[in-house]
Order: sequence, then C-alpha cells, then structure tokens
Amino acid sequence: MPEAAILDDPEARARLDGGGMGKAVRELPEQCREAWNEARRLELPPHYREIDRIVILGMGGSAIAGDVFRLLLARECPVPVLNHRHYDLPYVDGRTLLIASSFSGNTEETVSAFGQGLATPAKKLAITTGGRLLTTARGNGVPAFVFRYEGEPRSAFGYGLMPLLAVAEALGLMEGVGRDVEEAIAAMEALRERIGEDVPLAANPAKQLASRLAGRLPVIYGAEVLTEVAHRWKTQINESSKTWAFYEELPEANHNAIVSYGLPPEAARLAFVVYLQSRKLHPRVTLHGEFSRRTLAEAGIEHAEVQAEGRSALAQALTAVLMGDYVSYCLALLNGVDPSPTTPIANLRAWLAQQK
Repeated sequence: MPEAAILDDPEARARLDGGGMGKAVRELPEQCREAWNEARRLELPPHYREIDRIVILGMGGSAIAGDVFRLLLARECPVPVLNHRHYDLPYVDGRTLLIASSFSGNTEETVSAFGQGLATPAKKLAITTGGRLLTTARGNGVPAFVFRYEGEPRSAFGYGLMPLLAVAEALGLMEGVGRDVEEAIAAMEALRERIGEDVPLAANPAKQLASRLAGRLPVIYGAEVLTEVAHRWKTQINESSKTWAFYEELPEANHNAIVSYGLPPEAARLAFVVYLQSRKLHPRVTLHGEFSRRTLAEAGIEHAEVQAEGRSALAQALTAVLMGDYVSYCLALLNGVDPSPTTPIANLRAWLAQQK
C-alpha cells in the first residue's frame, strides 16, 4: 500500500492505531502544561533545599525524563544528577535528594531501590500514579507527586519531566523555568501544526522521515541536551515502531563509531542515520557533526537532519522529542503495527513474577 494511503487516511490510521497512540502524541503540549501546573503545587519541606546531589530511580519511559532533566539542570546548576536503573541503591546520604519515578508504581527495580533508600537519611520524593511506590511513600511520610494518565507509560513524558523541573525551581536550583515551559509548549504547538497526522505526507517532515526510515536500521545522533532526546528517539522507535534502533552521542561517537561506518557492508546498506541538530550547540561539536556526515556520505550511508526549535534548551529538547514521537508513530503505521502495545515487556514482567 502506498505510504500516503496509510499515513494520510484517517480510517487507515484508526485501524492500525487501536491503542490511540496518535492522540497521545498529539496531546503532548497540553500534557506538559497540565503537568507543570499540577507540579507547581507540590510542597516540599524547607530542608529539602539542603542537598548536594540528586539520584533519580526509574526505568524505561519513566527514566528518560530524568535523563533529559539531568542535562537541563547541568546547564545552570552545580548539583549533579545520577539516573539509576538498577535494583540496588547507590550510595546516598543526608544531602542527597532521592527521587523514585515509576508510572505504575510497581516497577520492581525502582521499588526495590526506593525501599532500600528508606533506611538512609536521604531526602525522598516519589513520582507515580499509584502502586506499591505510592503505598510505600505514604506509609513512610515521603512526599509524592501523584498524577492520573490513561495511556502507555512512555506517553506520559510530560508527567515525568515537569515535576522534576518544578522541584528544581522550588529548591532554588533553576530559575525562570515557568517562562521556558511556556515557550517550549508554544514551540511544540507551532511544530505540531506542521507535522500532525492531518498534515499530508507531501508537506509533512515527520511522515517523510518515517517513510525514509521504513525498512532501515535507524541510528540517532545527538549532542549536549539532545543526547538524551536521541535516546528517547531510540526507545520510541523500539517500542512504538517495533524495530531495532540505536543512538550515539557527539563528539564521543567521533572517537569510535566513525571508524566503523563501512563494515559490515550489509549493515552499512541498512543503516539510516538521523542527526538531531541545534543552532545552540558548541561550535566545535557542530564541526564534529559536519565531518561525520561527510564520512557517512563517503561510506554510502544515508542520513537526514532534524532541527530542534525554540529559544531555550527546554524548547529545543521538547520540540525534538515531539518530532521523534511523531516519526516513531508514523513508522509504526508503515510497519503495519499498533504503536501502543509492548507485549514482550508485559511477558517479561509476568515471567519475572513467576520466578519469586
């Protein structure tokens, strides 16, 4: 079936998108605004300002927001952020803010590490819709940001990121966050007008890129704050499009990956590289990107560029996230799969539950 017949036909999209992923992607700007307004009402004890570092516990879709937050905070604050994806807790002390983020509240790695954290003097916070995490938090007097969202955990990106930004502002770690949030939402809304489902393939950059990625092995390149956005693209393509994808960070990739572009020939013919671009990148990083694209061309590997939009780093990150979410959604339709279900992950959880 021609690509336009799938991507431009509302009935064709509805037949494949049984889980409503298109609606979830479309509503990300509104979700971010709602999450920001709710998160600003979260009250934390005054002594939570007395911290030297932040440790965020999370997995999958709940963890990506912490990754983006880490890079945003690093631009204006010396407090480091460690994103921890394991069962056991890393070292924390009384000057650590320990944040457990789990959409369901039942992510076993996060619940395990958070449970260990209860015995430490770390300051604690939970971000969740409920589950064991919320029960444990409330049972131990831990502040919690509780939200409601009907959909896939990875689609609740706004509810993962906005509470972290609100906490950073409330603790005096970031300034002007509200201004940046509004600018980022406006930038996403403007971008949505150009890449939404109802914009035809002939004029839609997201649909066009998805068409170029169909049947290929996507490799997403990012730098600085867009590094973790590239990570988000990778996981969205994995989960929504049900296909392999990888991501790389510049300039690090030019100290290793650049050597490997030509071999094996089968991989070189299959790979398609997407560069997430920003006019705010360090000029030397921009040069790294230019050289690696030239090297790709010499190796006969196709690539494309996606320009992040907006003034602030937050707007750049969120517009690039929105583009990636739309691309992965469209690629899923081209692959003939429902973007929402993640059956192997559900199977894993059921299997792990049987091993206890």
